[in-house]
This record gives sequence, structure tokens and C-alpha cells, in this order.
Amino acid sequence: MNGGLTGLERHEVMSLTCYTCMFPAISPLDCLKFPQECPVGQRCLASTAVGVKGSVSIVLYERSCALPSQCDQHGEKHAAGIKFNYTNECCDTDLCNTAAPISSPRWTGAVLSLCSLVLLLQLG
Repeated sequence: MNGGLTGLERHEVMSLTCYTCMFPAISPLDCLKFPQECPVGQRCLASTAVGVKGSVSIVLYERSCALPSQCDQHGEKHAAGIKFNYTNECCDTDLCNTAAPISSPRWTGAVLSLCSLVLLLQLG
């Protein structure tokens, strides 16, 4: 019998390294600057929350370590009087919670939100 660890045992014993940051921004690319070792048993989280205040959309990106119970969740949360719809997605390999691809609908929505904000600022 092989004395090595199985894939499952290795996963339970070793911790992941995940990107970690939280900020309101048009792009989650800045998160790639902050890798962090997670506690054993946690996964890498990529969360996006979209809220609307008047005619302006606000997009919040979060990258972090997460408990398995926080993964694959979606719903609503409230902050500063704004209702945000969020989606949490998790992955199980080092630095897997990277930025969304430019072609993703989230990225397109964020660009449209920024364009709306710029237009409002110019008109105001």
C-alpha cells in the first residue's frame, strides 16, 4: 500500500492560497496583488454584488478565503441604504479566485455602470 496521502486527505490537510480584497470598483483585477494563505478547510471565494442607487449601478467585488457554507450562495444584502444582489462562487485550487473574464456579463455590466456614472457626473 502506498504511504502517501490521497487527494482528499491532502486537501483536508493543506491550506489554499487565495486572492483577498474587497472594494467597489469596475474591475476585480487589483485583487491579484493580495494573495493570502487560508486556514485549513477554507475555499477561495469570488463574490460580486450589484446594487442600484437612483440611476447608478454600484458593483462590489470581493475575493477572500471562505468557509464552505459561504460558497455557491446568492441573495440580497443591504449596506448604506442600498440593496445589493450578490453571488458567491468558490473554487479549490491555489489562486483560483481570479478576475472575471472580460467577456463575462459581469464585466460588461460593470463597464455600463461606469459609463452611466460618468454621464451623470458630466450632466450634474
